[in-house]
Amino acid sequence: MRHLSRLHIEIMVAGVVLVLFFLNFLHPLIGTPEHLSTKETGPWAPASVVDGDKFIVVYVTTPSREIGKDLANSIISNRLAACVNQIPGIESTYWWNGKVVSDTEVFLLIKTRESLFNALSRHVKANHPYEVPEVIAVPITEGSKEYIQWLKESTAFV
Repeated sequence: MRHLSRLHIEIMVAGVVLVLFFLNFLHPLIGTPEHLSTKETGPWAPASVVDGDKFIVVYVTTPSREIGKDLANSIISNRLAACVNQIPGIESTYWWNGKVVSDTEVFLLIKTRESLFNALSRHVKANHPYEVPEVIAVPITEGSKEYIQWLKESTAFV
C-alpha cells in the first residue's frame, strides 16, 4: 500500500473542510431532511415534550453480576427507573486511596425521570457495597416519542 505524503493529507483535509463549510452554508437554504427533523411532529421529539417531564440516563458500576442484578431488580421494583441495562466485563481504572486501581465491573445504564434522581441516588447508596458508588446522570435530550412516553409511564410519579 502506498503511503500518503503530507501534501496529499493536507489536500484531503482541505477538501473535507470545504465540504463541511458548504454543507453548513447550504443548510439554511435547503433545510434539514425530514428523517432528521427534531420537530414535535417528526419521528424524534425532545424528551421535554412529554408533559414537561425531563429524562436522564444514570451511570452506576457494581463489582459483580450478582450485585448488579440485585440492584437493577430493586431499582425497577421500586419504579425508580423504567429500564436498567447490565453490561458485564467493563474494565475500570481509577484513583483510590492514593494509588491507581483497576477492576472488572458491571456497568448499569439506568433510564429514568430527572425528578427521581435523588431517590434513585439514595437507593443506590443504601444498597451498594462501595464506599463511594458511582451515580452520575446525563440528560436525554432527544428520543423517540414512544420510548419517552414509555419511560414516563413505567416510572413512579413524584
